[in-house]
Amino acid sequence: MKAKPYDSNGKGQRLTRPLFQLCLLLLGIAVVWVAGQQNIKAASETSLAGNYTLVSVDGNKVPCIVQHGGATLNVKSGGFTINAEGTCSSRMVFSVIPGKEASREVKATYTRQGPKLTMKWEGAGTTSGTLEGDKFTMNNEGMIFVYRK
Repeated sequence: MKAKPYDSNGKGQRLTRPLFQLCLLLLGIAVVWVAGQQNIKAASETSLAGNYTLVSVDGNKVPCIVQHGGATLNVKSGGFTINAEGTCSSRMVFSVIPGKEASREVKATYTRQGPKLTMKWEGAGTTSGTLEGDKFTMNNEGMIFVYRK
């Protein structure tokens, strides 16, 4: 038989009330923790979505002139849009022939693993990119594109 604790009057205290309060406290902590984890997960999943502006190509600040595949490109501007549902698109304004401006927009689906995005482009291959805060860096056939949100 277990001994019951006694108060100063010699009457047995009820252990169920403190135990119940402790359980409620632990339950409250667990609820707050789970809600916080869901908010962190939701924020990390949606924080990548948005419009990013091209700021550099191969370390050259846009607008810039770059060499690729034997061609000289005058990159005027660009953008990258990441949608929360797993799609993205890239748009670039450039010129190959002086005075003749062109633009190209391509679309892709992506998968995300932590900060890394793997993009499968419509009618083309696969590229990878990395998110760091408001910066998105993409390696496209050896050319490094840096975008800022």
